[in-house]
Amino acid sequence: MTIAPVCPAPITQHETVQMAHGAGGRLSQVLMQRVFMPHLHNHFLDLLDDQAKLDLPPGRTAFSTDTYVVSPLFFPGGNIGELAVNGTVNDLAVGGARPLYLSAGFVLEEGFPLVDLEAIVKSMAAAALKAGVMIVTGDTKVVGKGQCDQVFINTAGVGAIREGVGLSCRNLKPGDALILSGTVGDHGMAIMTSRQGLSFQSRIKSDCASLNSMIADVLDAVPGVHAMRDPTRGGVAATLNELAAASNVGIEINETAIPVQPDVRGACELLGIDPLHVANEGKLVLAVASKDADRVLEVMRATEEGRDAAIIGSVVDDHHGMVVMRTAFGSRRIVDLPIGEQLPRIC
Repeated sequence: MTIAPVCPAPITQHETVQMAHGAGGRLSQVLMQRVFMPHLHNHFLDLLDDQAKLDLPPGRTAFSTDTYVVSPLFFPGGNIGELAVNGTVNDLAVGGARPLYLSAGFVLEEGFPLVDLEAIVKSMAAAALKAGVMIVTGDTKVVGKGQCDQVFINTAGVGAIREGVGLSCRNLKPGDALILSGTVGDHGMAIMTSRQGLSFQSRIKSDCASLNSMIADVLDAVPGVHAMRDPTRGGVAATLNELAAASNVGIEINETAIPVQPDVRGACELLGIDPLHVANEGKLVLAVASKDADRVLEVMRATEEGRDAAIIGSVVDDHHGMVVMRTAFGSRRIVDLPIGEQLPRIC
């Protein structure tokens, strides 16, 4: 007796994330084909293998990873998806690498709306396209209601380091100029002012952006840049202290030279927060020999991401490991690392 095969029952079209979406079965395939592949597809990812087989140029390779838990997921100027792409792209680029490939891992809370997930994925695709990178592999896990806050994303990336470029936080030398690529505190204040219970007359937008194009222009013009860092958590204050400690030098900055948007400054004053301690997601701090500083500034200001770039101070052979700021009143104060977490879950 032959039993005829029976077509499987049709799959219910869910509008929110279900536990079964993470179980590896038919609903997992539906999620992949409905939400991820239409926006992220490329010749690596389309194979749907357990790994991406990559073509890497000869020479040194940079590798970085970061996890994003920002709240709220959607904020003025961006969302968690483009933040995850741009953050890893920038971590590679400030090391002198040309970002090439990213991975993306999602932890999804049961009940999260699929329309919001697709909006996040679409923004990741757009950010990757703009940065010139491909998302070539990924993973999705679903956890029960209340076991994570809607969506967490991990991205890792690899890039090819330019020949002859040796950027390092240990490279600072007395006499170096310190350049900041734009206004500080935009991202952290955009997150804070968009959270429930805070109302401001103006809407501060995050500076979330990929910086690899601007960095490539800078390194084309001045290959001998000594160091670059992106001042994310802990802000410019943390970055400058890390640079001073790693190179065992002193740093002096001028308060009046640091660009801060008026709305950001006002929000910081209202909340009692130093703008130098606030996170940025589309800025960098750069150290370069003073003779090359004007050329770097010229190149930065010719780009959208660096139009507000400024020389904010210099490296000195004094008070090693410390950052000192000359205030608008002519006095001097130590700029220390932030204590604790003033702004939780900003990236």
